[in-house]
Amino acid sequence: MLRLAGLRASAGLAVAARAPAAPRPPGLRLRLLCAATMERPAAGEINSHECESVLSKDKVSGELEASTVDSLTDMPFATVDIQDDCGITDVRQANSKRSKENEGIKNEHIKKRKKPSKDYQPNYFLSVPIINKKITAGIKVLQNTILQQDKRLAKAMVGDGSFHITLLVMQLLNEDEVNTGTDALLELKPFIEEILQGRHLTLPFQGIDTFRSQVGFVKLADGDHVNTLTEIAETAQRIFQEKGILVGESRSFKPHLTFMKLSKAPVLRKQGVKKIEPELYEQFIDHRFGEEILYRVDLCSMLKKKQSNGYYHCEASIVVGKKPVGIQDLINEALQRERMELKSKVKQIKELLLKPETQAMIRKELFEGRVLNDGNHTSDADSSMTLL
Repeated sequence: MLRLAGLRASAGLAVAARAPAAPRPPGLRLRLLCAATMERPAAGEINSHECESVLSKDKVSGELEASTVDSLTDMPFATVDIQDDCGITDVRQANSKRSKENEGIKNEHIKKRKKPSKDYQPNYFLSVPIINKKITAGIKVLQNTILQQDKRLAKAMVGDGSFHITLLVMQLLNEDEVNTGTDALLELKPFIEEILQGRHLTLPFQGIDTFRSQVGFVKLADGDHVNTLTEIAETAQRIFQEKGILVGESRSFKPHLTFMKLSKAPVLRKQGVKKIEPELYEQFIDHRFGEEILYRVDLCSMLKKKQSNGYYHCEASIVVGKKPVGIQDLINEALQRERMELKSKVKQIKELLLKPETQAMIRKELFEGRVLNDGNHTSDADSSMTLL
């Protein structure tokens, strides 16, 4: 009987060993995936925030969407409708195996445009500065006229020196990505020159309009110049996307010149000011503000401290078109190119120093040099002993 029981137990163990392992519950697999990706989530991978979102699907996300909209409307790209889709690119793979097949898939992902996640917020933009004194003076008269009717709107006005047209918005998260954006801007210049074909691009401003009665802007008059500027914006989007940069969608591009935004002063809503009333600007509804000639495109930060003249912090600039420019503009562009070339060389040196074979050579030379020095010291000591 004991022998028979032993045989049955052995058979039971064998069957248990051959039986497939019980599958882990989905929640456990997801928690393990979260734990594995929390340390260093790469772009395109699942991070801890996304895991929480998956695990708590039943929670309402209305408050998060509302806060995102509020923060975006305070950025200097009111031309972009917050509800519109923005094109971004997913440039990294989660798989650690870098096969040729995976690299090909990665390159295809760079070219694809996808909707940004809820935590995507542009922090840089391409700007065409508006510096024609006739235009800026006309805008100041417009702003003062509005303030005479409602002084509470003072904090909603765009400050001096900040007037511009936004060509493209993007997300640059670190210095390397800013350098990549600068490279893309420099590559954009010959394409703009080709579009212009030796002609200057004149941008006439006439009339007033609003976005949903929340953003007031001077309109760019209709004409062929709108198509040309749109082509430049679309070309910029393509070049920046090819660099793997997350950019906004150009289909919502509507060139304009913002002069006030209610989102700059949230307290206005508590005071009963919920929209920009047409009566405030009715006498400027068809006013001609003047013309600006496109001669410069800047890569600007939305968040860094502005310059002393009120303009945004500028990472890089290119000079385009036929408009005569000062010697300082040419010097600045030349210095910018040299700076980027130097940064590129420094980056190459860093990458070279990080290679295992380079570090092995350095250690070998240091070790051999130390041994040689020790040998010389020993030889000198022996000579001195001999002399004594």
